[in-house]
Amino acid sequence: MSSQVPDPFVPQSVSLPGSRDAAPPWSGGPAREVTVPARPVRKTSAGWDPDAPLERQVFVVVDLETTGLDPESDRITEIAAVRLRGGDVLAEFATLVAPGVPVPAFITSLTGISDAMVTGAPPLKHVLPAFREFARDAVLVAHNAPFDVGFLRAACASCGEPWPHLVVVDTLELARTLVSRGEVGSYKLGTLARLFEAPSPADHRAIGDARATAHILRALIDRLRRAGVHDLSGLLQCTGHPGEPGLV
Repeated sequence: MSSQVPDPFVPQSVSLPGSRDAAPPWSGGPAREVTVPARPVRKTSAGWDPDAPLERQVFVVVDLETTGLDPESDRITEIAAVRLRGGDVLAEFATLVAPGVPVPAFITSLTGISDAMVTGAPPLKHVLPAFREFARDAVLVAHNAPFDVGFLRAACASCGEPWPHLVVVDTLELARTLVSRGEVGSYKLGTLARLFEAPSPADHRAIGDARATAHILRALIDRLRRAGVHDLSGLLQCTGHPGEPGLV
C-alpha cells in the first residue's frame, strides 16, 4: 500500500514538475502551462476534436475508491486524477471524501481507508466542483471506465449537478485491443501495470491507481503510434467507438 495521499482532506491541483516535487519517473518531460490548451480545438457536434494529435491531447486519468460496487447505494471515499498531455504530467488531484455512511470492514482491509480517515474529509458536494474543474476540456480516462463514470454520474445527480458529458477512454478496452493474451494472463490494472513496468503500483488507493493507469495509457498510445494511429479518432476506434462517440 502506498503512503497517504498528500493532505488527504483537501483537493489538490499541483503542477509537476516546476513545484518543489520532482516529476514522476514516467513523466516525459517538464510540464507546461496547465490551463492553456496545446492547440486550438476544432469542435464537432459532440464537442471533441477527432483530428487532435495524441501528443497534444489533454487526458485526465481518474480513479475512485468507494464503499462498494453499486453507484446507487454505495459512496465515493476517495478521488484522484492525473492530468497529462503527451509525455508531460500537468497536475495531480487527490482527496479523501466523507461518504456519509460507514466504511465496510472489507473495504478498509482492501484499501486501508477507514472511518477514522474520512472523519473530517470534505463532503462530495465540495469535492465534485473541484474535480469537474480539474477535468475541464479533457478526455476522461479510467480503467474499467463504466465503474468510475457510473459513480461520478451518480455523484452529480446526488449533488444536483449536471453531468459534464465527456469523451471517455477505457484503458481496459484499449488494452484488450492492443495487448495479446500471450502477453498477459488478464487485463486487470495490476497485471498491466507490471507488464508495462509502471513505477507506481496499482494498490487500491486512488492516487497510486491513477498514476499506474496514466502510465498504462502512455504505453498503449506508444503502441498505437507504432501501428500508425496518431489522432484521437483512431484511438477511440480501438475502444469500440468507430466514429464520433456517444458521450457519457
